[in-house]
Amino acid sequence: MFQEDLIQEIARLKAERNAVILAHSYQRPEIQDIADFVGDSLALARKAQEAECEVIVFCGVHFMAETACILNPSRTVLLPDLNAACSLEQSCPAEELAAFLEANQEKNYYVVAYVNCSIGVKALADVIVTSGNSQRIIETAPADRPILFVPDRNLGAWTARKVGREMTLWNGACHVHEQFTRDKVLEVKAQYPDAPIVCHPECQEPIRLLADHICSTEKMIPYCRESESQRFIIVTESGILHRLRKLVPGKEFIGVGTEKCSCAECEYMKLNTLEKIRNCLRDMSPEVRVPEELRLRAEKPLLRMLELSC
Repeated sequence: MFQEDLIQEIARLKAERNAVILAHSYQRPEIQDIADFVGDSLALARKAQEAECEVIVFCGVHFMAETACILNPSRTVLLPDLNAACSLEQSCPAEELAAFLEANQEKNYYVVAYVNCSIGVKALADVIVTSGNSQRIIETAPADRPILFVPDRNLGAWTARKVGREMTLWNGACHVHEQFTRDKVLEVKAQYPDAPIVCHPECQEPIRLLADHICSTEKMIPYCRESESQRFIIVTESGILHRLRKLVPGKEFIGVGTEKCSCAECEYMKLNTLEKIRNCLRDMSPEVRVPEELRLRAEKPLLRMLELSC
């Protein structure tokens, strides 16, 4: 089937199912182009709350669909490919975190969980953060309790430095952001010396030290739009380049590859395709479901974050 035919069939099925299509900024360009909303995982889950729909098609990875379930318990949440996992989520299994907290009860950790984690980890957290609000949220953390930041050690280290507060960091990381090297970034910088380096805080410290600006994918858009610079070196998953080029026309965006690949792609994010979106709307499967008791426990730290972000 030709791509245009697939897009038309998706539109028809979406109307029949009263569905909304959400796409993360790391999704394939053609998926971003047909989505009702494009953004980061939490912003998308909140968009779904606002939408008058019965079905949510979440084009992202599994934990993102879970987050949509947590905040939208009355909606059907579909994930085009159930194999769309996340290396960062997998680096912090809920049972390992539970065992760690049990073994360290006397420390009474205040658990701060990056939204890129499973529902089981969220249920163990005191508060959730995103890469865009981690500094603001941690500034509100109780001063009399030590902080345990899970699962991303890189975002945790960056936030700790920004806030000026010591934290215990879980040893987890995103496999895409871990692959960027200082030499690769400097190689691109040598080709475009006038271009500021913009990187995601999930990058390792040697990359962050080279950056002119460190921010979430969402905040890259206003930064690049408002900057006087005409070209930018973007150090994160390559899917964001399509969105930047659409939303900030007239400027140039250069991606950075890795030692293994000329681009930086998350193979899990790219598992979703137009055909799989069509199929999941047609079959109403695969559906992501979460146990209600677990959903309620995970909802509390999410709502706490939303309250603190207002």
